[in-house]
Amino acid sequence: MRKKNVQLTSIQIMIAALNEEPGIGPTINELLEKLGNQRILLIDGNSCDNTAEVAKDFGVEILYQKGKGKGDALFQGLAHTGFHVDYIVLIDADFTYPAKYIPSMIDILNNDSKIGMVCGNRFNTDLDRKNLRGPFYLGNKLLSIAHNIFNGVYLRDPLTGLRVIRAELLRGWTLNSKGFDIEVELNYLVKRKGYSIVEIPIKYRPRLGEKKLKIQDGLVILNRIFKEIIISK
Repeated sequence: MRKKNVQLTSIQIMIAALNEEPGIGPTINELLEKLGNQRILLIDGNSCDNTAEVAKDFGVEILYQKGKGKGDALFQGLAHTGFHVDYIVLIDADFTYPAKYIPSMIDILNNDSKIGMVCGNRFNTDLDRKNLRGPFYLGNKLLSIAHNIFNGVYLRDPLTGLRVIRAELLRGWTLNSKGFDIEVELNYLVKRKGYSIVEIPIKYRPRLGEKKLKIQDGLVILNRIFKEIIISK
């Protein structure tokens, strides 16, 4: 298959953010350094800090979310995505995911039309346990086990916040996830459409700012795992 040049690929970068003033500047700056002049859309969940103002200083497009939750934010962002876009890049606003991996993730999609999504795997052999530890690490591992046992979509890191997805798979999509369970629904969506998912090992950095994920979010994610099983039948 003829390789498509990354620089000629149309990319839409989406960042869902709520009170991420410490991390949003470094995140956007690194994206611009590694990917050049690509379109970046920040979906701001009505932050109480200067998240949106910092993003504006970089010339980023701002969409103010009407609802709540990460899933709801990304769904609203998709409505602002043109049909010319090849790939959607999803990345968290807290500077935990290095943007340097995104070009190679795009290359994987360019080189194999059967792959629908490429994800950054935090739980690889080069894992730095200082950045993934305690209840957060344990909760992620338990949810990953449940995800892999019950739904047949095996991923080392099914809840990763760094993804590159073929835009065509998301057009016309009516999602059910409003919060952090969006990653689970994305995994199912890609598989249901007959595409494979590839994971690449990544380094995971300490978050800048306060962590948003709570215990109740884990329960929502677990509930989504079981709901997607029912939908798939």
